Amino acid sequence: MWNREESRTVKSNAAQQPAAPAVSDRRPHEAQEPRVPAVGSLVFIKGELTASEDLTVDGRVEGRISLPDHSLTIGPNAHVHADLVAKVVTLFGSVVGAVTARDNVDIRRGASLEGELSCARIAIQDGAHFCGKVVMGPRRAKANGADAEASSALVAVG
Repeated sequence: MWNREESRTVKSNAAQQPAAPAVSDRRPHEAQEPRVPAVGSLVFIKGELTASEDLTVDGRVEGRISLPDHSLTIGPNAHVHADLVAKVVTLFGSVVGAVTARDNVDIRRGASLEGELSCARIAIQDGAHFCGKVVMGPRRAKANGADAEASSALVAVG
């Protein structure tokens, strides 16, 4: 019926084979480095681009880019003629248009921005180009009338 020798052989063979990793030993999908979607340098978009996640644009865009609750990065090869709306905007490339950021705008060396900029905080690196109007602080939402004049300035950096 049942032989103890066969049982020992089966147990010893099982001990020699590496055990498959338990489900809890595997790295969950969230633990891997997140990948930010990108619009490549050979892509041309004309119209409105809306996303519900962080986005990097390194191609050409004409129209409007809207990511109200996420970060937008304009890559070094990008040529954007659009209005931008995002939580955080980081510029490495060229933008012509109005930029509205709920938190901050970072214009890096080699980047170019021409147009109205509305944000809570701004950083412009040496070697960046900016020409336009800046509206900052809590009054940026009331950007009409005397409030806009009191909190805005014409700036040319370059």
